[in-house]
Amino acid sequence: MILSGKEIKSKIEKEIVIEPFNDNQLNPNSYNLRLHNELLVYEDDILDMKKSHKTKKLIIPPEGLLLEPGKLYLGRTIEYTSTDSYVPMLEGRSSIGRLGLFIHVTAGFGDVGFSGYWTLEIFCVQPIKIYSEVEICQIYYHTIEGDYSKYSSGKYQNNEGIQPSLLYRDFE
Repeated sequence: MILSGKEIKSKIEKEIVIEPFNDNQLNPNSYNLRLHNELLVYEDDILDMKKSHKTKKLIIPPEGLLLEPGKLYLGRTIEYTSTDSYVPMLEGRSSIGRLGLFIHVTAGFGDVGFSGYWTLEIFCVQPIKIYSEVEICQIYYHTIEGDYSKYSSGKYQNNEGIQPSLLYRDFE
């Protein structure tokens, strides 16, 4: 089952952490998360799964930043989230998707126990100007049945910022 917006609000600071929390971002069955003003782009033209890659930081200025099609941008949410009781899921807002902007190419599924900022895999179909602090995606929560182990991966847990791929560690 998916938690309703009212249920999400009732769990804040108890079983769900969303910091900062703003009632205006609460939806009937989700909560809107905002885009931070920093982005990362990979410096290499060819990416190798077995290697770490250098990234370059971009700052979204107040007048916006034009994104180019065919390029992957990594962003993050302003909000820090955490839960040990529910499965957090992330989806792009339909208004964002209708502009041809994808905010998580493949990684919208969270794990019970994840704590941190959500790294967003941003890709656009055509040039689009983006702005920081826009409500870019929504988080929702599923209940979980049965005995489970909480997420404890050292790769992405308790991150402080945008996380480029750490897949290369799986090959070590």
